[in-house]
Amino acid sequence: MDTLTISLEKVDFLPPTRVTDDTSVLTLKNLVFEPLLKWDDGFVRPALFSRWLHSDDGRVWQFFIRDGATFHDGKACVAEDIIGFIDGILQAVDTFGMKWSYARYLADARITAESGGVVRVENPEPIADILDIFSEFYICRLDKAGSPVLGTGRYRVEEFEPGIRTILTKAGSSSGPRRIVALADRHAEARYDSLLHGEVDAALNLERIEKRFDFDESFAWGKAVNTLSVMYYLNCQQGIFRSPAARLAVNHAVDTALIANEIFHGLAVPSSTIVSPFHLGAKRADLRPIPYDPEKARRLLDSVDTGAALTLRTPTFMPERAPEVSRFVGAALEAVGLKVEIQTELDRPEYARQIGRKEMGDMAIFDSSPHSTFRILNDKISSATEAVWWQGYDDPETEALISAANRAVDDDAREFAYARCLTRLHQNPPWLYLVHPIDVFAMRKGIAGLSIDHKGTLNID
Repeated sequence: MDTLTISLEKVDFLPPTRVTDDTSVLTLKNLVFEPLLKWDDGFVRPALFSRWLHSDDGRVWQFFIRDGATFHDGKACVAEDIIGFIDGILQAVDTFGMKWSYARYLADARITAESGGVVRVENPEPIADILDIFSEFYICRLDKAGSPVLGTGRYRVEEFEPGIRTILTKAGSSSGPRRIVALADRHAEARYDSLLHGEVDAALNLERIEKRFDFDESFAWGKAVNTLSVMYYLNCQQGIFRSPAARLAVNHAVDTALIANEIFHGLAVPSSTIVSPFHLGAKRADLRPIPYDPEKARRLLDSVDTGAALTLRTPTFMPERAPEVSRFVGAALEAVGLKVEIQTELDRPEYARQIGRKEMGDMAIFDSSPHSTFRILNDKISSATEAVWWQGYDDPETEALISAANRAVDDDAREFAYARCLTRLHQNPPWLYLVHPIDVFAMRKGIAGLSIDHKGTLNID
């Protein structure tokens, strides 16, 4: 087709120093830029780096830029461009004003240009995790007007009105429509109305429509379980959740299938561990959700002092439907004998900062978004790193498994090592596991080559 018009929640191109998991922004990034490596259900595949080599011990890596990689203004993409991009991210802060974790991951790494087409990474310890990290870096440059829109991808930016629309045109001879028009509308109902009225060819993130809706057979639909986890951090440093029995008990106390069906209108699946079924190690671990069993929850709580009321904290959004989920969970925990007080924080960025400062009460709903198993273990679980999102979980067996995973270099060894970590965290959970949302998009019938992946990104063949 000549022109494809799509409706997204946002239309934006972020500064090079920003990394995001926003599905709308990722959709545009995937069209205009290239990731250093392409994430593929836990593993990585060639992208801007066409191939890579590593030493036997995993301490030295060489990454080769694909032949002919050129920015949309005609400048060749060379190793110095990539190193400058990485340095910018390592010095930057995230949306909440907090330092990116990448600076910690790469604190001891030496990243140099071995030649114009080769980036070299050296580290004192094995660093197979570099593959996960590089899959999140989409290389871009600023244009003459200062907009971060110059990439090496299939489409170039012809017009860009931040927050309103962008027009992309094909940069080469690859497949796909010649022209893509992306329009922003933050309301899911309005995006769907645009499709119903023939104003767009496809609309994304329709799972965010507030009510349960029928899948109109006059359109073609696409769905994918997202890698994002909706979960509750449990305060493992003080209070009831220092006890493994209490942590396991609350996982048995909550009917996550009912949350998926009633609160998410069937557009979610229950979780079984700290990551989705599509993270590295999950398929091999082959886990099932912790079963809803309130009687077992009560038995486990018999050995725990449940006299004090639990403080359950929630924002009003991020994750979606957080207040409704929190009311459901609060009632479920009270049904097994716990006392629960719900506290609502209206300022979402401040809520994230509070969680980062460990000001979380006894439990706090959150969304865990990295598609990297390494990142979740390192940022949120490991007591060795005690990183920003760690909430006091300290299990020597888990820590030994994480250490082994960090030293696994080849794909098969890493997958096996992560599977062992995920299995242990199913048995001795640090969180209350809830659900993974299902992303939904709709399009006019007859349009071929559109799909969404497990990150919620629209792919155009």
